[in-house]
Formats: sequence, structure tokens, C-alpha cells
Amino acid sequence: MAKKITTKELRELTRAEAEQKLKQEQESLFNLRLRHSAQQAPSPIQLRLTRRAVARIKTVLAEDSAGKRKLAAGAADKK
Repeated sequence: MAKKITTKELRELTRAEAEQKLKQEQESLFNLRLRHSAQQAPSPIQLRLTRRAVARIKTVLAEDSAGKRKLAAGAADKK
């Protein structure tokens, strides 16, 4: 099972790294859902953790875009 990434760890990433992590988590979630629909029964807990990780990353990116909380140095480069 993958290690849960914390919000604090996400905020230490640059925007590009956070977007890359989001893409990885979304692919992982897609694969878990595909396995679930094919009756290969991934752990329901793994589905939940991955879904929450995607939401957590999206929240951090939205906060950065809105200017509420900035990501690590280098985050302003992509704006």
C-alpha cells in the first residue's frame, strides 16, 4: 500500500511537482476502479485513500491559485 502524503509535504512541492503527483494519483485511482469493475477486488481502503489523496492535491493547488496559501519556491514560475 502506498504511503499517505500529507498536506504539509504537498505544500513543500513546487506547482509542477504537485501537478505531476496529481496525475500519478489520478492514474492510480483509474487503475483501481478498473480492477474493481473487473471483479479483481482491490482493497476498498486503498480506493478511499487514493480518492482522498487526489482531493487533497486538488485542494492545495486551488489554494495556491487563489493566493490563500502558496506552494514552495518555484511555484510562481508557472503562473
